[in-house]
Amino acid sequence: MKDLLSSADFAGKCVFVAGGSSGINLGIAERFAEQGAKVALCSRSPDRVAAAVETLKGHGGEAMGMAADVRHYDEVAAALKAAAEAFGPIDVLISGAAGNFVAPALGMSANAFKTVVDIDLLGTFNVFRAGYGHLSRPGASLIAISAPQALHAYAFQAHVCAAKAGIDMLVRTLAVEWGPDGIRVNSIIPGPIEDTEGMARLAPTPEARQRAIDGVPLRRYGTKSEIGDAALFLSSPMAAYITGAQLPVDGGATLSGAGRMGEAMELAFKEAKAAR
Repeated sequence: MKDLLSSADFAGKCVFVAGGSSGINLGIAERFAEQGAKVALCSRSPDRVAAAVETLKGHGGEAMGMAADVRHYDEVAAALKAAAEAFGPIDVLISGAAGNFVAPALGMSANAFKTVVDIDLLGTFNVFRAGYGHLSRPGASLIAISAPQALHAYAFQAHVCAAKAGIDMLVRTLAVEWGPDGIRVNSIIPGPIEDTEGMARLAPTPEARQRAIDGVPLRRYGTKSEIGDAALFLSSPMAAYITGAQLPVDGGATLSGAGRMGEAMELAFKEAKAAR
C-alpha cells in the first residue's frame, strides 16, 4: 500500500480537461496542477480559458489552454494535438463540458434538447475519440463527468437525463473496446456541488437550496476539490483495476432517487415561471 501511495504522483504527467475553464472542471484541473501535472484545457470562451490558465500556473506548474467547442470535432482534435505536442502523450483525459436548464419536455424546443445532447454526449465522444491517438498506452485514464440524471429520472430534465445516461453507456462501451490497449474509462457522478453554475440554476433560491441539501444524507453540498480528489484517485495506480465504473461523489444523494433534488428543480421552475 505504501508503494501505491508514493506512486500516485502526477509530476510531469499530461492532463487534458475539456470544459476546464470554470466550475467543477476547473476544480479538477487545479487538483492535478497542485500535484505537479502539466495541465491543458479547452473551453469555448477565450477569455475564460486565459483566466483559467493563469489560475493553474499559480500552482507553480505548466499550463496551457485553447478555445474549442466540444460539439465540433475538428476544434477538439486541434486542441488535443496542440496539448500533446507541447506536453507529450496524454496520461489523463477528462471530458466535462455540459449544459443544463430547467424545463419540462413540452416546454423546450427540439433545438434546445439537441444542444444539451450535443454538448454533453457528442462532446464526450469527440473528446475521447479525438484524444485516442494522443494517449499514453498503456496506462491512460479517461474520465467523463456525468450526473445523477444518468441514474434517476428527474422531471424538467429530459434533455440532461438522456445525455448523461448516454455518456455512462459510452463509458462502459469504451472501457470494453479500449481495455486491451491498457486504457481505463470511468465516469464521476457529482452530487450538489458548492459554487457552481449548475447548482445556481437548479437550486437558485434559499428554499430550493435547502431542499437539495435535505436530500443529501451527509446534509451538505460537496466541494469542487472533492470531485478533483475522486479524479486523482481514478487516475492513480490505486485504481489500476477499475474501468467502466460510475463513481458517485454525492454525499449519498443518489441513494434516495430523484427525491429532494427533484423537488428543488420543480420549485425553481415554478418560481421562474411566476417571475415571467
